[in-house]
Amino acid sequence: MPGYLTLIFLCQLVGELFVGALALPIPGPVVGMVVMFLYLLVRGHVPDGLGRTAQGLLGAMSLLFVPAGAGVMLHFHLLGEAAVPLSLGVIVSTLATMAVTALLMKWLVGKGQAHG
Repeated sequence: MPGYLTLIFLCQLVGELFVGALALPIPGPVVGMVVMFLYLLVRGHVPDGLGRTAQGLLGAMSLLFVPAGAGVMLHFHLLGEAAVPLSLGVIVSTLATMAVTALLMKWLVGKGQAHG
């Protein structure tokens, strides 16, 4: 288990270094997840130990939101000042996500019927 936890953190570190070196506007952990995904594609499967380690981290995920929630409460007045742009961002991104999902499903269903 420590080896797989190290692998997870190593992928995150690679993502952080990659983003830092190239000054990309993407969070390092997202790039780290892509690195992990590519590793798993090359490997062909998820090792049992890695799956158990990931499940353990997911089980403790709620604890990781406590500092973020405390920060939101600390700066709640800033949310009030930016309520309109935040609301518009949430609404537009939700509608865009629903539209892309619907188009992708339509395309996948059509592709499945053509092969079936």
